[in-house]
Amino acid sequence: MKNIIYIMLCFPVFLFSQEKLTGAILEANDNNTPMGLAGANVYWLNTSIGAVTDIDGKFSLPYETSYKKLVISYVGFKTDTLTVNSLKPIKHWLNPTSDLDEVTLTSRKQATSKSYMQAQNVFTVSSDELLKAACCNLSESFETNPSIDVNFADAVSGTRQIKMLGLTSPYILIATENIPSIRGASQAFGLSFIPGTWVESIQITKGAGSVVNGYESIAGQINAELVKPTTDNKLFVNLFGNIAGRFELNTHINTKVNDKWSTGLYLHGNVHNQKHDVNNDNFLDMPIYNQINVMNRWQYTDAENGFMSFINLKVLNDEKQMGELDFNPQTDKLTTNAWGSEINTKRYEVSSKLGYVNPEIPYQSIGVQTAFSHHVQESYFGLNQYDITHNSLYANVIYNTIISDSRHKVKTGVSYTYDDYDEMVNLTDYGRAEHSVGAFFEYNFDNLDKLNVTTGLRVDHHNLLGNFVTPRVHARYTPWEKSAIRASFGRGRRSANIFTENQQMFATSRSINILNSGGNIYGLDPEIAWNYGLSYLQGFNLFGRKADVTLDYYKTDFKNQVVVDYENPREINFYNLEGKSFANSFQAELNYNAFEHFDLRLAYKYYDVKTDYKSGELEKALVPKNRFFANASYETAKQGVNNSHWRFDTTFNWVSEQRFSSTAANPLQYQLPEYSPTVGTLNAQITHVFSPKFEVYLGGENITNVRQDNPILGADDPFGPNFDSTFVYGPIFGSNYYMGLRFKII
Repeated sequence: MKNIIYIMLCFPVFLFSQEKLTGAILEANDNNTPMGLAGANVYWLNTSIGAVTDIDGKFSLPYETSYKKLVISYVGFKTDTLTVNSLKPIKHWLNPTSDLDEVTLTSRKQATSKSYMQAQNVFTVSSDELLKAACCNLSESFETNPSIDVNFADAVSGTRQIKMLGLTSPYILIATENIPSIRGASQAFGLSFIPGTWVESIQITKGAGSVVNGYESIAGQINAELVKPTTDNKLFVNLFGNIAGRFELNTHINTKVNDKWSTGLYLHGNVHNQKHDVNNDNFLDMPIYNQINVMNRWQYTDAENGFMSFINLKVLNDEKQMGELDFNPQTDKLTTNAWGSEINTKRYEVSSKLGYVNPEIPYQSIGVQTAFSHHVQESYFGLNQYDITHNSLYANVIYNTIISDSRHKVKTGVSYTYDDYDEMVNLTDYGRAEHSVGAFFEYNFDNLDKLNVTTGLRVDHHNLLGNFVTPRVHARYTPWEKSAIRASFGRGRRSANIFTENQQMFATSRSINILNSGGNIYGLDPEIAWNYGLSYLQGFNLFGRKADVTLDYYKTDFKNQVVVDYENPREINFYNLEGKSFANSFQAELNYNAFEHFDLRLAYKYYDVKTDYKSGELEKALVPKNRFFANASYETAKQGVNNSHWRFDTTFNWVSEQRFSSTAANPLQYQLPEYSPTVGTLNAQITHVFSPKFEVYLGGENITNVRQDNPILGADDPFGPNFDSTFVYGPIFGSNYYMGLRFKII
């Protein structure tokens, strides 16, 4: 069976001598409880032969009588060298270093951790970070993160849109447990379909990312790890409500079925039925909506035989109503009685992951990922109708091994994607089917000291995009202590789903034009871009306290882009890029543990994003050149037998002026200035933890009550030629306060 797998995946695996040295590497601790060290490196001195310990700290590697010195190393522990004279099994305890490496301390102490060791520029947002804000769903989970920009896509739908490196979410590969999930029909609203309490952690990768996850990522990757039935609480309840009339309930129920199977039932419901018009433009400031979201998750673990599996079943029903205050869908739908809109979505998902780690050779493993989703959206915006049904199938097989020793790691495999779109825009059918098959190979060299390099290559065949190759390279070099210099480059390719990715355009009076160039998708060509990046991370002590600073520079250069042109206020035009389009991003970030239990994060970001439009080279509309971010978190000392304490979190965001697309052709009363005002917002939250089982939180969003005046152009005549709800640069509702509670049975 092994030989068949190796031939299928086109990868040579080297088999060594029959004699094996076995043993276990354990962590030395004060309570004398044996704890296996998973991932420790064990290798023969002055050879390229080694192994990596499994989850229990066990290892097995080839032995010859000429091998005498065995080296054992693990980050944050002292490296030991043992003398071996026979095949007697080894049991060895490693001692932690007296001065822990910065990466180990950071990962344990901070809610957002950055790796000093990985080749890719990845940082992990833990559940502790997510608790600093309301983050009722994934789209609201980035408010305390300076690398992700969050803004509203338009003034009627309440949709939050995220950006990274100056580019919108379609250029970011968004995955759930490394399975691409927010894509196609779910691109506009999909982030709001993942409740925040379901998320265990988020990994954010800047740059092109890994070839293992596909060819579509250009600006970066966001992966949401969900809570696990075996590690989540037996019962978790989260109640949330705000002064605007939004209420949410999240309930997790986890049960261990037997020694190998565990299951979890996760329920989410939210509702908002109050009408608000703070700016008196006769339009709802936020939509009326309700959502029911259910997930049943199964986990299978057989550590003895090396198997682990997850099976997820999800069902979603989401309904939104927006528009004028007196709009009644029963009598006014698709009429000029009053302008209104409804977006009704039903979604079903089934996904699974199966992993096998060879108990005898722990560095060899194989994983299979599969997912199917059925997504139906029925919607209208005033007199515009938009309906889409998207059936998607995804499969990925990944094989992991090493070449000669654990410094040389390899991933290889094959993937398949199928997408069927039944898409109607008013009376025009844009249905199509896309399918692709590809193979990938990724090599990683990691000496755990100075250098870590990952090179990857994909070869794909797509029925509409053709045959193409996707190369990606990431490197990390450590010139001195507590530092990491990273460089990366890679190419991404994607088909632009121009309607579902730009649904805000339906809430305008603009005519929609596609300047057909003979391409295979809407008459347009695929988007192709190169991403290049440099990053420097340095940890240090400031006044005796831990700190780190990060400097990032990334450049995205489009070889082709589907240009979305709003520069004529009467039209929106889609066409292939003729000329240049690029996004340059620079970010400087400081994290500082100013005093005990107090963490400060400061960041400055600069964007230079320009595109050659038909009317000439212009800055990308509604992208601020400058942004300043500050977050402060404080936690009091734990008191009493219940460890009760307080948590305080504050986030300040300031963004510079943003260019409006041209309104010069409008009548004077419907014209906007060239640039928006600057915007500064302040959010805060206080949490009182009564015990590990119960806590209450109170918070405020946009405490400074900043509001954009007249966010809807032509609101007085919504069926007239000047109606446009897409000129949104800041908050619409104003201050919003909320409270909630969390209850757990551990």
